[in-house]
Amino acid sequence: MVERYYDAHLYLVNWGTHRIMLRLPKAVLGLKQAERYCVGDQVSAWTSGGHLVLDFTSEAEEEYWEDDVERSLSAIIGIRAELAAGDLRPLYLAWLSAYGTWERDEDAFDYDEEDILEPPVPPGLGSLSAPQRALADFLRLDHDLLAAAAEASLPAQPVQHDKKALAAWIGTLPAKRKDALLLRVMEEDGAKVRWELLREFGGETTGQEVETERTVAELLDAATARRHVREQQEAARRAEEQAHQEQERRQARELRLNRLAKDLDAAWDVLETSIGTKTPREYDLAVELLRDLHALALRDKHVGAFTQRLTHLRERHQGKPSLIKRLNDAGLTAE
Repeated sequence: MVERYYDAHLYLVNWGTHRIMLRLPKAVLGLKQAERYCVGDQVSAWTSGGHLVLDFTSEAEEEYWEDDVERSLSAIIGIRAELAAGDLRPLYLAWLSAYGTWERDEDAFDYDEEDILEPPVPPGLGSLSAPQRALADFLRLDHDLLAAAAEASLPAQPVQHDKKALAAWIGTLPAKRKDALLLRVMEEDGAKVRWELLREFGGETTGQEVETERTVAELLDAATARRHVREQQEAARRAEEQAHQEQERRQARELRLNRLAKDLDAAWDVLETSIGTKTPREYDLAVELLRDLHALALRDKHVGAFTQRLTHLRERHQGKPSLIKRLNDAGLTAE
C-alpha cells in the first residue's frame, strides 16, 4: 500500500511493535545513500517505481499501553520533508535506535556485529528538530546513547534563503528545465519539485558529515559510561535535596517546639478540644500535636510530666477506640 498509494504509514501493536514507513521520490534520496544506515529488519530501504521506501521498526516488550502513541505520526511526519531536503539525521537516529536494542535484548544481534563501524554521522545530532525528537522517542532511542553519538556530530548551520541569492540562482537555470519544472508543478508534483530545488540550491541545513572509526560496541560502551555518570550525579542531587528538605523539616519542627514551650497548658487545652470533636481529622491533628509535645519533653527533659499527662488523657478517653488506636500506632502508650 505504501509502495503504491501512501507517503507515510504508522503501525503499532500492544505487545510492543513500533513501525513507521515513509515514501520519498528517488530523486531527493537515493537508495545507496539510505542503505548506509540500514540494519537488518529494523531499518530497511528499497525502491518501487520512482520512489524510495524507508521502513523503521522498534521492538520491545511493553508492560502497559502508551497513551497517545497512536498519534505519533503527526509529530513524526516532518522528517519526510527533512530527508527530502538532505537532512540525514532521521536515518542515523533509526540506525542508532536499532543497535540500541542490544541494551534491552542481548540476543538482538550476533556478537560479530559489535565491530561494525557506524555510518557517516550527520551534523546537528545535538540539536534535533521536533519531528526528529518524536522519531527518536517512537523508536525508543536511549538518551544516553544519542548523547554519546552526538559527540562526533558537528553543529548544523541553518541556511538563510536570501531572496536575492535565490532569485539569482533561479535565473541561472536553463529555460527548458524551468518549463519542465513548471509543468510538473501544474501536474500536482509541486512538493517534489520544491524538495529537489532545495537540495540543489543548498538544502535546509549545512554541515559536514563525519566519517568515524567508532564501532557499535564502542558506542554502546560510551552510552553505558555516560549513563553511569549521569545516574551518580542524579543520586548526588537527590541526596542533597533530601538533606536540604530534612534540614528544613528539622528547623520547622524546632520552631513549632519553641512555640509550644511558651505555653504548654494551652497546647494541652487544644488537644482536648480536638479530641472533643470526635472526628477522624481532629484525632489525627491531636496525635501530631502529641508527637511534638513528646519531642519537646525529650528535648527539655520533662518526660515524666509528659508521661503523666498522657496517661491521664488516655484514661479519660479510653472509650474512644479510634483515638486509642491512633495513639498506640504512634507509640504514645505512656509506658
